[in-house]
Amino acid sequence: MSAFSDSLGVSASGLKAQSHRLRIVAENVANTDTPGYRRKTVAFSEAIERSGLAQVTVDKVALDRRAGEQIFDPGHPLADASGHYTGSNVDLIVEIADAREAQRSYEANLKMFDQARQMSSGLMDLLRK
Repeated sequence: MSAFSDSLGVSASGLKAQSHRLRIVAENVANTDTPGYRRKTVAFSEAIERSGLAQVTVDKVALDRRAGEQIFDPGHPLADASGHYTGSNVDLIVEIADAREAQRSYEANLKMFDQARQMSSGLMDLLRK
């Protein structure tokens, strides 16, 4: 029975990690037009438990080092003497691609979780007979 709970744990860790990634992507999209906002990125790592089972964990959330777009708007409150201010460095195309990748990874982990659950349920049905 341990293998079933192990597989559920692995897929649950993947679900949690991709959920966190989707949350960060949503923050980035929401702040696309926020002046000075820096895009956040998520790094994953592998955590090995005492049982030797590897699970996915969120290692760290970091800020993208790219410079923000320089926008010319002399009337903006954040504009400098030359009339420019720094916009965000969020690229919506990149965020959409990240969101799709995270969504597909989430769905794959969910399918694995469901398969393990169905196998466990099938085993219980066989043992009852």
